[in-house]
Amino acid sequence: MSVFMDLNIISSHDKNKLTSIIETAAHLGYSTVAINYVIEPQKKKQEIPKPQSVSDIFEKFPMVQGKSTPIKVLNRLTIVASDASHFRPTNEYKLFDLVAVYPKTEKLFHAACMTFDVDIICIAVGERQPFHFKRAPVNGAIDRGVFFDISYTAAIRDSSMRRYTIANATCLMEVCKGKNIIISSGAEKSLEMRGPYDIANLGLVFGLSEGDAKAAVSTNCRSVLLHGETRATASGVVYTMKKPHTLEEQIEDKPASKKAKTETA
Repeated sequence: MSVFMDLNIISSHDKNKLTSIIETAAHLGYSTVAINYVIEPQKKKQEIPKPQSVSDIFEKFPMVQGKSTPIKVLNRLTIVASDASHFRPTNEYKLFDLVAVYPKTEKLFHAACMTFDVDIICIAVGERQPFHFKRAPVNGAIDRGVFFDISYTAAIRDSSMRRYTIANATCLMEVCKGKNIIISSGAEKSLEMRGPYDIANLGLVFGLSEGDAKAAVSTNCRSVLLHGETRATASGVVYTMKKPHTLEEQIEDKPASKKAKTETA
């Protein structure tokens, strides 16, 4: 049985609204969701927030429909970048399980595909794509294991945004050939959530094959999570951490005068 995921639930200060969305996701059969903190650095006084502890959301997480396990909740950071200075990885980025970027210009899209240390690149859905997708950067992102995220909620809210969503997604599919695509909700309320099989059918409208459409809400999402884990490791093989000094090592590190006093004591 496939494990379905929605890696884009918009964060909210309203705890009841957030819990309602997550409960709906579990009822629809999603095993994992990610709370998405969207930051626009071009707006004044908008700083990277500290992600809410998932244990503060539920005392007991809802069970996934058809499974005997509770839903897993992750944190995601999305940076809306219209200038190269807007994406500057800091220690705050490390607090999130997933890091995404929404590039607003072709130059930034190229940088996101080729150099930015991200897991996800967001595609415009509520407006006409301001530039054409080119094969070289898209293939570069695929080779690096970075995935492209298409949000479907805009298509539910407005007919014109529905046309933009389908048109932009179709243009991307012509270049990437269905590779490294995830489809997420971008839901701000529970009524905007749709079941994973409905989303897989939507993927067919975007130009995905049946297998790629199903992967966009299941196995591809799993690959995104694995890519996110490797950002804290050396290609997922080596993890480094600071080793605490023993008493003997602390004495060796001290200057000769302090070492003599320590040994005398």
